[in-house]
Amino acid sequence: GELYIGGAGLARGYLNQPGLTAERFVPNPFSEVEGERLYRTGDLARWKASNNLEFLGRTDSQVKIRGYRVELSEIESLLMKHPGVAHAAVVIWENDDEKCLLAYVVSGQQGTFNQAEIQRHLRSHLPSYMVPDAFVQMDRLPLTTNGKIDQKALPTPQEHFSRQKAAVPRSSEEEILCGLYAELLKRTNVGADEDFFALGGHSLLATRLISRLHNIFGVELSLRVLFETATVAGLAARVREARGAPTHRLPPLERAERRSDLPLSYAQQRLWFLHQLQPESAAYNIHFGVRFTGWLDKKTLRQSFNAMVRRHEILRTTFPVRDGRPVQNIASESQLDCEELDLQRIVKSEIDLVVRKAAYEEANRPFDLQHGPLLRLKLLKLDDRQHVLLLTLHHIISDGWSTSILIREFARLYEAYGKGEDPGLPELPVQYADFAIWQRQWLQEEVLERQLAFWRKHLAGAPPLELPIDFPDNTMAGGSGARENFHFGNELTQQLRFLSRHEGATLFMTLLAGFQLMLARYTGQDEIVIGTDIANRTRLETEGLIGFFVNQLVLRGDLSGNPSFREILRRVRTVVLQAHEHQDLPFERLVQELAPERNLEGTPLFRVKLVLQNMGLSDLALPEISVSEMDLQEMTAKFDILVNIVEAEDGLHAFVHYRSSLFKPSTVQSLLHFYHATLVVIAQNGQILDVTKQELLGAIARKARELRDQFFTPLGLLASRQRQGRLIVKA
Repeated sequence: GELYIGGAGLARGYLNQPGLTAERFVPNPFSEVEGERLYRTGDLARWKASNNLEFLGRTDSQVKIRGYRVELSEIESLLMKHPGVAHAAVVIWENDDEKCLLAYVVSGQQGTFNQAEIQRHLRSHLPSYMVPDAFVQMDRLPLTTNGKIDQKALPTPQEHFSRQKAAVPRSSEEEILCGLYAELLKRTNVGADEDFFALGGHSLLATRLISRLHNIFGVELSLRVLFETATVAGLAARVREARGAPTHRLPPLERAERRSDLPLSYAQQRLWFLHQLQPESAAYNIHFGVRFTGWLDKKTLRQSFNAMVRRHEILRTTFPVRDGRPVQNIASESQLDCEELDLQRIVKSEIDLVVRKAAYEEANRPFDLQHGPLLRLKLLKLDDRQHVLLLTLHHIISDGWSTSILIREFARLYEAYGKGEDPGLPELPVQYADFAIWQRQWLQEEVLERQLAFWRKHLAGAPPLELPIDFPDNTMAGGSGARENFHFGNELTQQLRFLSRHEGATLFMTLLAGFQLMLARYTGQDEIVIGTDIANRTRLETEGLIGFFVNQLVLRGDLSGNPSFREILRRVRTVVLQAHEHQDLPFERLVQELAPERNLEGTPLFRVKLVLQNMGLSDLALPEISVSEMDLQEMTAKFDILVNIVEAEDGLHAFVHYRSSLFKPSTVQSLLHFYHATLVVIAQNGQILDVTKQELLGAIARKARELRDQFFTPLGLLASRQRQGRLIVKA
């Protein structure tokens, strides 16, 4: 039957809605206390033999999806007001553990079903979260004996499309693209009319798709093209156009002759230069720690890492100086040592402190770029079944994507060698040195000038970001760093993904728009210039290589004219797509061209950075060993503020690294708290996307106060200690 709720914790009613309060809060017939009430939830439930309640569904058509209350009947009514729809039914559909809205429609008088037109009709009357994610066209809707829609008889989308069959590819280009979509998006079957982003694509996958198009069809398409024509059929047409039109073709990325004076890539050259200025600095050390629980085979561990050193030339590369300039020197052989430290005699209460001290020392020990090695291993033995591996690399030979490759290949090698088997890793067609040579060969003259012209125009007259610095006298005090963490939660993350999808943006674009809005509030500026990272692996051959590929982009935001958030997001999308189209220009070459004022303590052109890590590290799973990653906080800061957002199964996590010589923790906490409130406001109220910037900032300020007040209650503080960490407890 219907579930009712009562007791001391029951709410008083709906605020300023006496009619709804009277309808939902009814007298309790089981109580002798006068005035005691029950709340009608509208949920169907049943008692089980275990004395637990089992939820069965709703008694009405109101449902909750992504944190929103939605009336399905309201959507159905608006659907049937469109002349192209005669009958409609809207239901909740669970797809891969994610709830979404699914609409079943029967065509109206127009006779043809135009999904895009109907979605535009709905968006003009409904918030974006009430617009169905998918549509199923039917000849008629199944009915029960009393004339109501038989929801149990409605086909699932999989059943419907298996009957109707996905649109069959009509050309060789469409057939190939269907396979590429299925591969990248991990789908078993993709039709010619399927949309890349509707199937779950994002900007990183889009970049990989573009690189495959180049590899297969020999065409140069921009990300903008994919955003404009994301269906298989539409993209196939653009591919055919590009193949028939004259365009600049990049030379193939091939294995080059191994000389003794191989050049550095542009990115490597800049890090080498910074290292000469501060040879004792560990600012560009990449480090992480892994805890192993179980019987660890040390011999197999060393064998696995040395196999990777043999496989990836960059791991046995050093950077000597010849004729006054640095070169890459690749050793023919290199044996990696793994230093061991036995901590079994340490008192258990002190072991964690000793491990963290060792990790700190390793992370802050500088490398010798000229003699190497530039990869270090240190194994800490806690007892026979507990070990901690500390791994440190210099950034000049690795990046975040490379770390994922290293972890994935180590797991495969360790498992294979442990069984005495061949790991079966495919041979690498090229190495990082080949990429460095290729990059310098093609990025010249006309191509270089075209890239530079865009960035000159994009950054002309760009104002520096004036952050609220707490210690203005310490701007040259050094790169000492601190960190604040925040978890945005899975519900908010899903809402942000949903908002991005319905606004034709990526999750990063939405996060960036909110970030710009937050910075505008604290700086009073309408132009917001920040940096971000891009993988810069635009060629299929580079996807499996370890090396320093990542490039930095400078993004100039425009919030002038009191725009709505929807307009801000549109401007952000334009800027990000243009930057992606001109991502081939190395940041180092841009700095050389623009020649901004330099100092050792800051990155030129921008001092604040926002990065979204949506590729994620590969899970390190070893046979009969439990593996967990240690959280090792960096003690140096390369930027005034770096916001690194990581996608995880439980939602988005923000790690904010900042210069402790410039900012108090409370200042950074305040920025992060307002950013969180910004994302909550835009994600939970579709109508607010169209209000002006000033009105929106007011709504965000109110939400920020509301969220902050929640954490001063005893329960709020307890929850914050458990879920949010240091940030909210301090706030």
